[in-house]
Amino acid sequence: MAARSNLDLDTLRTLVVAHDRGGLAQAAEHLGRTPSAISLQMKRLQEDLGMAIFRKRGRGLALTEAGEVALSYARRVLELNDELLDTMQGANLAGHIRVGCPQDFAAILPSVLSEFASLYPRMQIELHIEGNAALVAAIEEARIDLAVVIGRHERSTNAQTLGQLDLVWIASANFKSTHGQPLPLAVLGPGCVFRTRAAERLAAANIPYRIAATSASLNGLSAALLGGLGVTARTGLNLPEGLDSAESLHGLPALGSLPVVLRRHAHCNGVAADRMASLLTHALGPILQTVHKRRNSVSKT
Repeated sequence: MAARSNLDLDTLRTLVVAHDRGGLAQAAEHLGRTPSAISLQMKRLQEDLGMAIFRKRGRGLALTEAGEVALSYARRVLELNDELLDTMQGANLAGHIRVGCPQDFAAILPSVLSEFASLYPRMQIELHIEGNAALVAAIEEARIDLAVVIGRHERSTNAQTLGQLDLVWIASANFKSTHGQPLPLAVLGPGCVFRTRAAERLAAANIPYRIAATSASLNGLSAALLGGLGVTARTGLNLPEGLDSAESLHGLPALGSLPVVLRRHAHCNGVAADRMASLLTHALGPILQTVHKRRNSVSKT
């Protein structure tokens, strides 16, 4: 039996980084290498695989069907490699990590934190569940290390867009719309991306509205909605019992979608931070994939 050749793990990691960062130039910047060095790695990878994994798309490159397969396997290989190293080395790694997440994604945290703690039992985790604007400010001011944020899209080496999340109108069964009167809204503070999107879409549709209730917290917002004070714009994830999509309210404009971004402080690095980022990304995958499939099915009908 002929001896098998071995793929280079560093090259596979470059492929993943290039895809996730949006191109070879972005991968070069992130990895601290020259664009020519990155291109040479990808050329050698194609030679090792025996087929083209990139195709021209405008001025840039896109993955071929074979490239998509290679990317999928690369992620799996690297995940096993990183998991092995984390398991062997993580038990002795001490320190702390500060993680932020909006309430919309709170349901993914137990599994993420449990797995992280099993890999790094001596690491202290500082968890922040806050609004998206507050999370962005905390990242910029170095009060937290990394955070999942909705609606703050940036092309930056410290910001990775993970997918898109649909917004919906939310209300309770107690809400009664009054025809001919401005639409009552229940909202969070002025910096809330959901409040901003709702106001923009209503104004574009020439639908008058008024702020019927405001709250500094999601609990307060939920109380206002459950009391029938108005409608709001949210993601539709982790809604309290009694609240649901307000699809029965005819005439409300579509809210579209917002990007889900993983933000990292400029000086946030190390294997523990990388693993936390990977766990968050992996946990969010099924949620964002479901949204993507639903949007595609709707567009085809």
